[in-house]
Amino acid sequence: MTSTKSSDRGVAIVTGGSRGIGAATAKLAAARGYGVAVNYNQAPDAAAAVVREIEAAGGRALAIGGDIGREDDVSRLFETAARQLGPITALVNNAGIIGPSTRLDGLDAAALELVMRINVIGAFLCAREAVRRMSTAKGGKGGSIVNLSSGAATLGSPGEFIHYAASKGAIDTLTIGLSKEVAREGIRVNAVAPGVVLTDIHASAGDPGRPERIAPLVPMGRAGTAAEVAETILFLMSDASSYVTGAVLRVAGGR
Repeated sequence: MTSTKSSDRGVAIVTGGSRGIGAATAKLAAARGYGVAVNYNQAPDAAAAVVREIEAAGGRALAIGGDIGREDDVSRLFETAARQLGPITALVNNAGIIGPSTRLDGLDAAALELVMRINVIGAFLCAREAVRRMSTAKGGKGGSIVNLSSGAATLGSPGEFIHYAASKGAIDTLTIGLSKEVAREGIRVNAVAPGVVLTDIHASAGDPGRPERIAPLVPMGRAGTAAEVAETILFLMSDASSYVTGAVLRVAGGR
């Protein structure tokens, strides 16, 4: 079912959109009037379920597989989304991995390289493709990029995820630098830095109970939800934040 509201906002690409924050963002973006490209890498059934839910609510969505750490996959993601859904007006750079929970002296190079390839190189490649399509200097109509950083970028995650924290520090730098680079080309670039959030990323790192363990350290006394982060992402995508660029907005319950 095609909704006229989807064409009003254009098309949003949500990387890692099959679960967690990505899935919540994809659903909310569709509800707010975007056609949505739901990118996934290893969860086609979950991505298809997100698409079905969006379509059942009257929105437009398309699941597109691809590893964002691979340049050819990123190019295909953007080309497919534009061809089947329409002009790209928003990118949510959400896909990422946390890597193993370990001290730095127990981290091997292969694990470090994988985290950096997905979290940093992937985000850079996706942002590059978005700029090429959205920049008014290149014939585009402008748009918004929202990167997923993390509270870990400033907390450092000692004893657990220094590698992940460092990758998100790079996202903060990407956000600030790119926002200035394209500020006069109709593109706003911001980031959201979630704290501990109730998603299965913790289980994927072998520590499913981490949100409950960390919650007492959060001033608000609880972990956040994917829906709360998605609301902040959509704010940064919307006209309500029209004079906001280069911001890294913390969504961490005060931590």
